[in-house]
Amino acid sequence: MMKIEYLNPVSAPHWNAEIGTFPEANIFHTDAWAKTLMEAYQYEPQYAVWYEGGSPQVVAPFMEVKSVLTGKRGVSLPFTDLCPILTKGPIPTSEVIKDLYDHGRARKWKTLETRGLIKAPENNEKVPTFYIHELDLLPGEELLFAQIRSSTRRNIRKSEKQGVHVVTDNSTYGLAEFCRLNMITRRDHGLPPQPKRFFDSLFRNVIEPGFGRILLAIYNGQCIASAVFLQFNGHAIYKYGASDKKYQALRANNLLMWEAIRIFSNEGARTFHFGRTEPENAGLLQFKRGWGAVEGPLVYGKYNFKSEKWVINSASASGLHTKLFSRMPLFALRFVGKILYRHMG
Repeated sequence: MMKIEYLNPVSAPHWNAEIGTFPEANIFHTDAWAKTLMEAYQYEPQYAVWYEGGSPQVVAPFMEVKSVLTGKRGVSLPFTDLCPILTKGPIPTSEVIKDLYDHGRARKWKTLETRGLIKAPENNEKVPTFYIHELDLLPGEELLFAQIRSSTRRNIRKSEKQGVHVVTDNSTYGLAEFCRLNMITRRDHGLPPQPKRFFDSLFRNVIEPGFGRILLAIYNGQCIASAVFLQFNGHAIYKYGASDKKYQALRANNLLMWEAIRIFSNEGARTFHFGRTEPENAGLLQFKRGWGAVEGPLVYGKYNFKSEKWVINSASASGLHTKLFSRMPLFALRFVGKILYRHMG
């Protein structure tokens, strides 16, 4: 029988080396991501690890979110596209769920939320909640470019011909340029930007140690698009993107994405993940479907301890509030993000 332990990966010796033995482990399972969430939002790690013979067999990362607005919850993990339970064999579902239920009740959690189901919903809700797109990088740069949709290849070449070029800039300047464009893009989408303290923490814990990369698309000496990519254990993930829509015709985002794919492929990464996409976001789905990636469902589950039921948990940010946010001046929108984000995880 496996023995369970709840721990903080930041203080666990050799954590990244241990989870690196799980083929599906990605950057979101690392102590670097855990430390980023701790510093930025004061969440408390409650990572469940099932051991057998002193070796971890199953890992389920959770953060405890304490909020006067959304209650006390266990989330695996906040602001994380996907965070599958890691296992070295078939998941012992009944044992895992019982342990998590017991722990959640002891911690007085309102809900237990997962980025990927560990138990089917009990009310026949429609799925999927989101889509994911994963690209196999092993074929190499030449074949990867050949499998891209023809219109996407044309956009890449058009961007290059117009004089756009992409650089890696893992400096405070690169971070500042991304944050500048991110604030504008978030307002365009009717969303507040993430607080500066989050990106500062991400920079210290993820970018600087080599778990991430900032790419800038430059045109006439000006940064017109930028993206943040995360990497660990052979898995590269597109996490954040931002651009100046005045330059949309230059197709800088196409060139930027291709350069990221090319770089990670040449560095030996096995997969490239495009992040989650809402089904109603037709434009983004069209963009991501142009790269030859495999599309699949991503369903978030939520267990309510009061009703004792699992349901589909939609994390979509759209609603009437998006119209209000899109009309706010940037300084006000920045303040909203600073106040609200830690409650939204």
